[in-house]
Amino acid sequence: MQKFLVTGGVGFIGSNFILKARKEQWANIINLDKLTYASNPQTLAQLQDDPGYHFVCGDINNIEILHSLLEQYQPDVIINFAAESHVDRSILSPQEFIQTNVLGTFQLLEASKIYWEKLSPQQRSQFRFLHISTDEVYGSLNPADPAFQEDTPYAPNSPYAASKAGSDHLVRAYYHTYGLPTLITNCSNNYGPRQFPEKLIPLIILNALHDKPLPIYGDGQNIRDWLYVVDHCEALYLVLQHSLIGEIYNIGGNNEQTNLTVVERICAILDELVPKSNFRHSSLMTFVKDRPGHDRRYAIDCSKISRKLNWQPKEDFDSGLLKTIRWYLSHPTWVKQVQSGAYQSWVKQNYADRITVRSH
Repeated sequence: MQKFLVTGGVGFIGSNFILKARKEQWANIINLDKLTYASNPQTLAQLQDDPGYHFVCGDINNIEILHSLLEQYQPDVIINFAAESHVDRSILSPQEFIQTNVLGTFQLLEASKIYWEKLSPQQRSQFRFLHISTDEVYGSLNPADPAFQEDTPYAPNSPYAASKAGSDHLVRAYYHTYGLPTLITNCSNNYGPRQFPEKLIPLIILNALHDKPLPIYGDGQNIRDWLYVVDHCEALYLVLQHSLIGEIYNIGGNNEQTNLTVVERICAILDELVPKSNFRHSSLMTFVKDRPGHDRRYAIDCSKISRKLNWQPKEDFDSGLLKTIRWYLSHPTWVKQVQSGAYQSWVKQNYADRITVRSH
């Protein structure tokens, strides 16, 4: 069985990928994660007795740890999920995003190149470095613009998007300059189980369950393409198994929705699953001051991965959203663990000073 070194594997997408990989026996996993605020070790607790899973607490900026892990475990694949990923946090504190997303990716590439160059010719030909990125590197679309394609010029608008764009360029450069067998995927907004509740969908779900305001930026008409996280994980495995090196793939859910529609659908599902007499969860909807530089629309054209690797998302937005809400309802212990004092401080910092424009 192959060995995957996964970075950032306690985070949202990484943890879902690891659980899927072990369940389907895709590979043995070495998980390197520095356990930031968004990490919950309980997420992967079910793997604690799994001999095919090893966790290492560490930072991708620590080159000594990287060299040691590569030497010790001799992975066939490196998958880089490690990233600071929340746009609002990047606006308040961009330095952390440059440190992890740009410099951390650089250190990981350097260590990978040194490791890869020492492998046998057969091992070198089979090795892959898969870098997980975002559609936000492409900037913002107008309503009538065609969706992002793999050759859409980069035009990042937030510090987060700029840091991911920088990391993408580094990965591309290591392939073209050094021959390192890299792959890049740019995904749309992920949602699903185990997502830290600073992101829109889990924030709205958990606020609604506690009768707290449901904050909607601006007019609520910002559009995102929503990708169910398990569909994303399956796409990544296909890329690893069947793609030519140096390729870039856009991965989307074919589900463009306004933020307002997302919140309304969550409220409607909660009205059915946890009904309260003479109460509609939508009454909690509150429009607040918009995020600075808020991109208006993202849309992914994933025809390349569909055509070349025969991938299509299995979940539509309604089915994926229902699964997501049911997961949060059935995992109150996990939710309680992530809603720590640090999380409450963040919510207060980000939302307390936003003037309520109007309630729904």
